Amino acid sequence: MPQQFVNTNNTQQRPDGKYNSVIADIQKDGVCPFCSEQLKKYHKNPITKETNYWLVTTNMYPYKNTKHHILIIHKEHIQSVTELSEAAWLELRRIYGDVINESNIPGGTMFIRFGDTRFTGASVAHLHAHLVSSDPDNGEYEPILTRIG
Repeated sequence: MPQQFVNTNNTQQRPDGKYNSVIADIQKDGVCPFCSEQLKKYHKNPITKETNYWLVTTNMYPYKNTKHHILIIHKEHIQSVTELSEAAWLELRRIYGDVINESNIPGGTMFIRFGDTRFTGASVAHLHAHLVSSDPDNGEYEPILTRIG
C-alpha cells in the first residue's frame, strides 16, 4: 500500500470547501505537501523564516477565530518527535520565542503534530508545529476549537 501523506478524515470543514479540495488533490498526487519539493505548489503563503531545521509561515487555512496561526514545518520529511535532534528542538524553542516577540503575542497555544494522523487530528503526516492565538478583545470573540486526535 502506498504511503498516505494526508488524511482526508481530518480536514477542517470550511464553508467554501477549498481546504478539503486541496487535501483531496494532494492525496491524488500521492506526495507530501510539506516536503520542500512540493511546499510551494500547495502552500502559497511566503516562508517568513528559515533556519537549519525549520520553515516558518502563516497557515493558509487558519483555525476559525485565530488572530495568529503560525506553522513551523520541519525541513526534512520526518513524522515523529523522536527523530528530532537536540539542535532541532533548541531551534524550535528559539523560533517560538522569536515569533511571539516579533508579533507581540500576549498569549497563545503551541502544539506539535507528529506520528500517525489517526491519533493527532492532523491532515498532513509530516512533523509540524503550530502557534495559535485568539483575539479575546474582539467584540465577536469565540474560542478557537480544533481537532486533536
